[in-house]
Amino acid sequence: MEIKRVRLGKTELMVTKTAFGALPIQRISKAGAVKLVRRAYDAGINFFDTANMYTDSEEKLGEAFSGIRQNVIISTKSGGGDKKTVQAHIENSLRQLRTDYIDLLQFHNPAEVPDKNDPDGPYAAALEAKQKGYVRHIGITNHRYPVAKAAVESGDFETLQFPFCYLAAAQDLELVELCKANDLGFIAMKGLSGGMLNNAAACYAFMQQYPTVVPIWGIQHEWELDQWLELTERGQTMTPELQAVIDKDRKALAHNFCRSCGYCLPCTAGIDIPQAARMAMLIRRSPYKPYMSDEWNRKMHLIETCVHCDECKSRCPYGLDTPQLLQEMLKDYVDFYEKHHND
Repeated sequence: MEIKRVRLGKTELMVTKTAFGALPIQRISKAGAVKLVRRAYDAGINFFDTANMYTDSEEKLGEAFSGIRQNVIISTKSGGGDKKTVQAHIENSLRQLRTDYIDLLQFHNPAEVPDKNDPDGPYAAALEAKQKGYVRHIGITNHRYPVAKAAVESGDFETLQFPFCYLAAAQDLELVELCKANDLGFIAMKGLSGGMLNNAAACYAFMQQYPTVVPIWGIQHEWELDQWLELTERGQTMTPELQAVIDKDRKALAHNFCRSCGYCLPCTAGIDIPQAARMAMLIRRSPYKPYMSDEWNRKMHLIETCVHCDECKSRCPYGLDTPQLLQEMLKDYVDFYEKHHND
């Protein structure tokens, strides 16, 4: 199958608009991951996104691409806050990926834009690696709109990776246009809003409306890969029926809800915040019986042990009042549990 390729901004890299997010493959066996990644490659996907912090994801990609490295485009990330740490991450990524170059190195969700002129900062490591040929292009990822906007306007980056789906707010759409105006490649993460959106066709069709946006779909199972390949093969575009799905979801979900990015963790009380903070939507938009288990009932009641340290609130890139949201989710969960746990 011939998959459409788009120019990733000023990098000039031609990447498949259907791309592979490799965070989930850390959850499956090496043999399973290699098989899945090679299937994606054989089907025509050429762009794979991973990160240093995704445990063994890089290692699995390295094995999958043995002998075909020159045919794929790999982006990875470093969350290091200084030159020495980023250098170590680059060296480790090269080793894990079994390659002598990284197509795109991205700074992983920094709290502020890395200073290009700091000789001991993270950018210095990336720039030095680029000069040596170990890194071909430099980008940045973020969940914070002000940081993302400042990064684009700085002129120091070639790509931006940012959450983007059909629940996008006006400022998110403006960010897409800002990247386009500045010739930055826009890589869309969380195209299903952390699993909250369950209509793949609607998600796919939405992305097709933005020619410069490259979504990286997180793939763990073969059925997920087949899903995106099928949509790609039939060239799914927006239809009135899919637009109706989007309109309904936007009405129900497009407000201050948890995106499940996980930056609130760790929790002092051991609360699974990314899941608990969106429980009301999970039990109504997914098969709810798994959440009626004794284990999940116990997990949700951990919210009652919250010490109100507000650490989660201070770390939320979306500015959510996380403790208050958790209390609301617990109340809603208890009401639902009492009605449905014996179903």
